[in-house]
Amino acid sequence: MTSVDYKVLTKIEPLKASLKRLKKHSGRSSSGRITMRHQGGGNKKLYRQVDFKQAKIDIPAIVEAIEYDPYRTAFIARILYKDGERSYVLASSNMKVGGQIIVSENAPLQEGNRLILKNIPVGSFVYNVELTESKGGKLARSAGSSVQVLAHDNGYTHLKLSSGEIRRVKWDNFASLGQISNPESNLVVIGKAGRARAMGVRPTVRGSAMNPRDHPYGGGEGRTQRGTKRPKTKWGKITGGRKTRKKKKWSNTMIIKRRK
Repeated sequence: MTSVDYKVLTKIEPLKASLKRLKKHSGRSSSGRITMRHQGGGNKKLYRQVDFKQAKIDIPAIVEAIEYDPYRTAFIARILYKDGERSYVLASSNMKVGGQIIVSENAPLQEGNRLILKNIPVGSFVYNVELTESKGGKLARSAGSSVQVLAHDNGYTHLKLSSGEIRRVKWDNFASLGQISNPESNLVVIGKAGRARAMGVRPTVRGSAMNPRDHPYGGGEGRTQRGTKRPKTKWGKITGGRKTRKKKKWSNTMIIKRRK
């Protein structure tokens, strides 16, 4: 069992005005039926309202604390604007308490600062990238993730995502410089069942361990082969390799190169 190094976090109570209790649904629909298996239980947690838009332009802010967020893999930073307002933003990997950040179209090229894409040099790494102007960051928000700026062309910036996909985004959209905090999150080994239960994950039963009426892989004497030509879900739907993206999706024109 391994864990993340939390020494970088500030020992401080969370910002009370930005806390919110989310109702647990445990994978159930409005009628109470289980629509997503393997969810339920888990430790109590409060949602932190993170500001993905960072709409306060040209107002500098000081990083007061780096905090843990139970609803996301990345760490968050509590910032204090010059006008006295406080909020949470996504923390970059090298963000330090006492550091200063700013949101501006021509902000200095410093990690954590937020500026429009066309003013970011080619080759730079960014996170919390907007897909639509003033709608808030959507790309690269999980721990350790980042997007590379490849080119600026005719009103669009070409971005290389961590999946290998290359897509166009309007160059007037905002993005934050750097890489998201907690890059070692993907190396964590949960280690035991009890820790998964504390995270709200209930047990998963293998299809091959079920009866034939419960799963396409079920039945047989001892350990048997799958018995079906293509991999299938519990409900007999083909999975593993089937393309699920809509062929006429509006954003297809923005994708230069599909992910591998």
